[in-house]
Parts: sequence; structure tokens; C-alpha cells
Amino acid sequence: MNKEKLFRILSISSLMVCITVWVPNIVFQISSPLWMLTFIIAPAGIVFASLIKNSWLIVSNIAMLFSFFILMFAGYFINYIIGGIP
Repeated sequence: MNKEKLFRILSISSLMVCITVWVPNIVFQISSPLWMLTFIIAPAGIVFASLIKNSWLIVSNIAMLFSFFILMFAGYFINYIIGGIP
């Protein structure tokens, strides 16, 4: 297996792991600290994606790096729109 294919697999797998660690918090509403792994795994995915110069993998791993802030903003915005009524 050449390096480009290995880096692509590692970048895609880091993206999938970052998506998977959010499942307990978002889907099952279980407070799980696993989401903090996105701050460790996503930069590795960004590095692997930049080594193969794949822009969509770079952007998606960057989105996962900032996913906590994106989801926090979305939650506060929705709460603002509905007036704080659950």
C-alpha cells in the first residue's frame, strides 16, 4: 500500500471516529466526555489530509475540530429562536 492511500485511509478514519464520538451526546442524550477526543483526533486527520492535498478531507476534519463550538452555537441559537421554551 502506498503512502497516499494510507494517509487517505487514516484521514477518513479519523473523520469517522470524530463523528462517532458525538453519537452518545447527540443521538442518545447521554452525557459522555468522549467528544473531547475530537480535539486530539481531528488535527491528526487534518495533517494526513494535507499530506495528500485532499481539500474536502481537510475541510471536514477542520469542521470536526470546531464541532463543539458549532454545535454550541446552534444550540444557543435555537434556544434564542424558540424563546427558551423546551
